[in-house]
Order: sequence, then C-alpha cells, then structure tokens
Amino acid sequence: MLKHLTRTAVLLFLTFGGLVSWIACARTETYPSHPIRVIIPFAAGGGVDVIARIVQPKVEEILGQPLVIQNRPGAAGVIGTDDVAKAEPDGYTLLFTLTPHIVNAFIYKQLPYDPLRDFAPVSLIATSPNVLAINPGVKANSVKDLVDLAKAHPGTLNYGTAGIGSAFHLAGALFGVMADVNIVDVPYKSGPQAIVDMLGGQVQMVFGNLLTMQPYIQAGQARALGVTSLQRLAVMPELPTISESGVPGYEFDTWFGVLAPAGTSADKIQRLDAAFRQAAESSDVKKLIAAQGADLAETTPEEFNNFLHAEMTKWGPVIRQTGLEPQSGLDQK
Repeated sequence: MLKHLTRTAVLLFLTFGGLVSWIACARTETYPSHPIRVIIPFAAGGGVDVIARIVQPKVEEILGQPLVIQNRPGAAGVIGTDDVAKAEPDGYTLLFTLTPHIVNAFIYKQLPYDPLRDFAPVSLIATSPNVLAINPGVKANSVKDLVDLAKAHPGTLNYGTAGIGSAFHLAGALFGVMADVNIVDVPYKSGPQAIVDMLGGQVQMVFGNLLTMQPYIQAGQARALGVTSLQRLAVMPELPTISESGVPGYEFDTWFGVLAPAGTSADKIQRLDAAFRQAAESSDVKKLIAAQGADLAETTPEEFNNFLHAEMTKWGPVIRQTGLEPQSGLDQK
C-alpha cells in the first residue's frame, strides 16, 4: 500500500511539475510580454511623430503592452535608425520612420547600416503630401508668383529643411529643378526648427509636411501656396496642387512606416503588422489620420518590402536629377 502511494505521489509530482513547466514556457513564449521601444529618428512634433502618436494608444490596447516612443533625431534620421539596426531582433525595438530612410542611401557615401538588408518591414501606415508654405511677408500669392520672384532674384530665396535628405529638402530640391529656379536650402536639425524660422522670417519658405504645417496655415502665420500631391486634399480643397499652379508634373509624397531589426521572427512581424493595421483601420484613428491630410496605406509586410525596394529604384535617378552630391560624412550632433 505504501509503495502504491509513493508511486502515485511521484506521478502526481511529475505531472504537476510538467504542468508548471508548460505554464512557465507558455508565459515565456507569449509576445509581447513587456513594453516595446519605438524609435523615431526625428524630433518630436514632426509628421512621423504625429502619426506614431496617433496610432500608439490603439496599438497598446491591441497588444496589451505599452509602446515607449523615443525621439532620437540627428544626421537626417541616421542616428536613431542605426540604434534600431543594431538592436536585438526580439520584437521589442521598432523603428517608426519615413521617406528619408531610403533616400539617405543616395545622400551619404557610407551609412552604418543598409536600409533594406538590416531591417524587416512590418507595416506601411500612411502617406501624406507636403505643402509649400511661405512667410506672409513674401510677395507671392501663388506658386507662379513665387517662381517669377525666384527667377527675378536668383539665389536670394531660402527654404528651410530638416537636413540634407529630409523630406523638406527633397521636395524643395525637386521643386528647384522642375521650376528651373535657384532657391537655397538652409538645413536645420529638425523640421519644427525650420518651420519656426520660416514663421519668424529667417527663411522665406518650407516644403513642410501637412501634418505639422496645417495649424500655422489655419492661424494665418504661414501662407500655403500649393500641395505636393497630384490631387487636391479633401481637408484643404481650396489649396491647389503645385503641378496645376505653376510647375506641371510636380509630385512629392511622404510615407510613414514601421520596421524591425533584420532577423526578427516572422510570427512577431505578423503579430505587430496585425496590431498596427487593426489600429490604423479603427474608426477613431482613421478620422485622426484623415484630419491630418494623410491616407492609410494598408499593406502586408511583403507588400511593404516590395514598396521599399521600389522606392530604392525610384530615388536614385531623382537624386541625380536634383544635382545633390553624396555627402562624405554624417553630422552626429
């Protein structure tokens, strides 16, 4: 009898021990089990920062874990992006970035990472046009007026940028080439700084993202002359496109997306993509994104990967057309 009880006790102990181990293993494998760090390689207040913070609460609700957003600006996004490229591919460090992620490959002679090889695409969230806005003191009421003014006074009109290769810079450089005008870029450490100086008159114009420019335009602190997309915006239907109002064929859009370090497992990528897409498709987030003049992208990780490769193919010729020379070094400030 004692022997039978001992055997039973051993079996129960082994069964219970196995159950505890299974539960511990299940808990270990649950993803995510702690906060996720999201690096934005640009300053707070810019377009990518706005989009990230719009989707943040909903993604947190879906994943059941906080998204800890950290702004790591510098070197046109290279510093923060490099942090993510070198992070552990465990699903707990993400990059929320935009168009310069690809363009920097053509701006700098040597990057500390490869924008395609060192990242795993998660989700393309949205696209948004930029807007050409000028200080109200500039004597131009249309894109055509501005082009005429620039041609009459070559090299005297300045546009503020968020650094070489930023969306502000690329939109302005493309404008200069297509309008055949000599306008001078003035680089700042961030887009918001460039906008502040445009409002103060230190530079005459910016090609700012609509997400950050809209409040200043509505307040009359800046005069909007045109939108960089080929279609007018539903939120500002009175604002003409640059293409229709002086520079035919001009088009520039900014994209916003989420990437993980290369090597992140496919199941974690799928979990993250599902969360970000579900968040973006929720009615409240949709309204907030639309109110900023942005359009939802709704792509799978595979489609986002194809999109990034297409961007790489597209921007090489554009950079050469604008006459931008690859930079030999990076400003690490």
